[in-house]
Amino acid sequence: MLKGFIAGVAACAVAGLVGAYLFVVLGMMPANADGRPPALEKWAARKSLHATIERQAPKGPNPVAADDKNMIAGIGIYRENCAVCHGGADGAPSNIAVGLYQHAPQLAKHGVEDDDAGETYWKVFHGIRMTGMPSFHHTLSEEQIWQVTLFLQHMDKLSPKAEKAWKAVPSQAPAKA
Repeated sequence: MLKGFIAGVAACAVAGLVGAYLFVVLGMMPANADGRPPALEKWAARKSLHATIERQAPKGPNPVAADDKNMIAGIGIYRENCAVCHGGADGAPSNIAVGLYQHAPQLAKHGVEDDDAGETYWKVFHGIRMTGMPSFHHTLSEEQIWQVTLFLQHMDKLSPKAEKAWKAVPSQAPAKA
């Protein structure tokens, strides 16, 4: 009886693996950027991201000083590297942002000020797999990553000088025809 139960469990596992393989190779799992992801894909991606960040993100405060120099440097880094996907001060999405899958949050509208600095740093440093979020650790210095993190942490309460620099960041919104 136990042998039959074990054989049944093994057969179910093999059938499940074959079914999952066929689901992928027969093109039933959406690969298009404008397709709706299956619930299992969304669940697995979110769980994995949150668990990885919890385990790997730096703990503690941002090591760069929260002054105008670093804040404005962070805004410049954001303008050059982030605004095309995450929008400028007006929060209008660019053509790239509209077509991205996963959709990039428009940070002027849906900021990350309440996220831990380490979480934001981790996302900029490592990027997020299977999204449009690239890793910047090969192209930005550690200080630059912390500077853009600093700006994102404080974008809702900037000094007048930093606010002026932020308001000058274009949305890169599509031109009206």
